[in-house]
Amino acid sequence: MNNVKNVFSIKDLENLSGIKAHTIRIWEKRYNILEPMRTDTNIRFYDLAGLQKLLNIVLLHNHGYKISKISKYPQETIPALVREIISEKSAKHHAINAFKMSMMNFDQALFFNTYNTLLSEKSFREVFYQVFIPLMSEIGLLWQSDTITPAHEHFITYLIKQKILINTEKLQTSDPINSDKVFVLYLPSNEIHELGLMYLNYEVNFHGYKSIYLGESVPIDSLKDLKTYFDNIVYVTYLTVEPNKDEINDYVNTLNSEIIDENSELWLIGRMVEFIDKNNLKPNNKIHYSISELVNNL
Repeated sequence: MNNVKNVFSIKDLENLSGIKAHTIRIWEKRYNILEPMRTDTNIRFYDLAGLQKLLNIVLLHNHGYKISKISKYPQETIPALVREIISEKSAKHHAINAFKMSMMNFDQALFFNTYNTLLSEKSFREVFYQVFIPLMSEIGLLWQSDTITPAHEHFITYLIKQKILINTEKLQTSDPINSDKVFVLYLPSNEIHELGLMYLNYEVNFHGYKSIYLGESVPIDSLKDLKTYFDNIVYVTYLTVEPNKDEINDYVNTLNSEIIDENSELWLIGRMVEFIDKNNLKPNNKIHYSISELVNNL
């Protein structure tokens, strides 16, 4: 086996499909829907074709097809039925599965085809909220459970970032219509999880504000320069893993003492905000617990 994961345990299939391993075993035994390969020690494992088949079977099952009926279909019938039943209601779940298969197989064409199909019916914002956000949540769990490798995560994240950049650039060709605030978006030192911040940059531009995007791993001292160029700055920082929970309050206090004044605001978002002591916050500090919550405040 090479360094890229291309065979999967039954636990991996459970994580990727949402179907319990016990149920998968029953489906195999009773209906022969999957044919697992086995190691020399008789442990089940599956290839990408098996994963794809299971995801299609789950979609059919969720639309009322009985497993006993699905098991009698010829091999080519299952994907054909999946294509027929995809509707506005199920497009989200089908797209998430398609993106997962794109990720598992490093299939760039499948990513673009799925994205373009979604975009023919939805706006980019709808695609991001309805599909990309739940997809990235699932990918985070898959990474934590060792179902996918960092290579898988980097592959799919890069493609999503591409789409954010393309759509942001379209907005930046027009001058901002709101001049009362300037948004400075950045990640703290040693923080590299940039996708959420990139999307917030898109939303700031979508709402007609000027944005200064500084990106990942920005030291506090570098933020001071912005104050000589702009008034009424809103500093937006996304705290996914850094600063850690033992350092987060000192970090916020330093920002408030060295950067934030009566003409500026500090907006905080990300997993680490739950460790911030709310008693230390200033009136011009705002904590947001989701992207949609922050966007609603624009």
